[in-house]
Amino acid sequence: MQRLLFLLPLALLLTLSTHATAAPLSGDTLTLTLPQAEQQFVQNNLLLLAQRYNVSAAEAQILQARLWDNPTISIEQNTYNPQTRKVLDVTKTGNSIVQVQQLFALAGRRKAAANVAQQNALVEQFTFQDLLRTLRYQLRSTFYDLYYKQQSVGVYDKEVASFQRTVSLYQGQYEKGNIALKEVIRLKAFLFQLRNERQALLNDIASQQADLRTLMRDTSGAYYMPTADPNRLKALSLTNRTEAQLIDSAQVNRADLKARQAAVQQQNQNLRLQRALAAPDLAVGYVYDRAGNYIQNYNALTLGVAVPIFNRNQGNIRTAQNQIEVSKAQLGQQQLQVQNDVQEAWRLARQNDQLYQGTDRETLDFDRLMKGIDESYAKRNLTIVEFLDFYESYKNNLVQLNNLRANRVRAFEQLNYAVGRPVFNAE
Repeated sequence: MQRLLFLLPLALLLTLSTHATAAPLSGDTLTLTLPQAEQQFVQNNLLLLAQRYNVSAAEAQILQARLWDNPTISIEQNTYNPQTRKVLDVTKTGNSIVQVQQLFALAGRRKAAANVAQQNALVEQFTFQDLLRTLRYQLRSTFYDLYYKQQSVGVYDKEVASFQRTVSLYQGQYEKGNIALKEVIRLKAFLFQLRNERQALLNDIASQQADLRTLMRDTSGAYYMPTADPNRLKALSLTNRTEAQLIDSAQVNRADLKARQAAVQQQNQNLRLQRALAAPDLAVGYVYDRAGNYIQNYNALTLGVAVPIFNRNQGNIRTAQNQIEVSKAQLGQQQLQVQNDVQEAWRLARQNDQLYQGTDRETLDFDRLMKGIDESYAKRNLTIVEFLDFYESYKNNLVQLNNLRANRVRAFEQLNYAVGRPVFNAE
């Protein structure tokens, strides 16, 4: 009796929510293929756009490093001529001095600076590619998660609609006095459970819809229905690749590893630059003095160079040498990380694929069985416990099958992410 009283509020709540809409509370509903999503993502994603500006800024520094130093022009004019009593006398009786000086970098300093800037631009370019790799993995994983979750929603929609008809039928039988109230309450409670599970799934879908729109920079508020080719998804296989091949491929293709390699080269170029800075620059100049020297209209050539007695850039050279060792250690760590990433992704993909291949994925027998279950329960050949147990098993089988498919595809996408390129593609 206490169990019956506990189920009564659930039945009342279910009755109030029977006519709730199943449609998403959003804008237009649009179908979306993975190539369409990737195209919009590459064109519009704000994080990619920001990193593109970083690449352009780094490339501009290459131009800046190659520029010559500007010449220096100085003019000296006497302020007062006591002989002629003129202020700022610019005539022949006054004195004016003009000096022009140009700084020349020796020891290949400009070239070394340009090489450092070029390697820095490569680092930024590879950082952009790694960001693209990461965000594309997020996009593709979200796309396939939505695809399979929406299929699971379809399972709930079908079962809720079917069970709603059953509840309505048995509600009428109860009102006629043919069945007990506790049986109707039990049916309504199960329907309420189905609706709650469906709503929890819709909540997950809403969150991933927001993630998908953010990745594609979509402000329309559209509700997307991802579409994919089931046959190509089934055809995903590890048979044509070995773990060692994928590790070798990752060592060549991973953008984060290339960024580390470029950083090592950048530090090597920086060491050359610091050694070039130890050599003094040469200042070449020209002086014209109209009346302030031992002769009128004095012309002279000037040469100037700093004598490297105290400062030979020793500290910066030693720092650059240490930075090379730091970047080499970071490169070794990244190589190890890449290998571990591929190994872990390979094991995960193999486990999920083996589970998928060893699972009976046909649901026709279940569909035929459920039709017989409804008829058997209507004829009172099954108890309500047996009837609900069959429905629960039917729903769990389809939902878990979609989860298995989603986990398998996600594992293949993670393996693509670890390798650094789409080795396994279901587009």
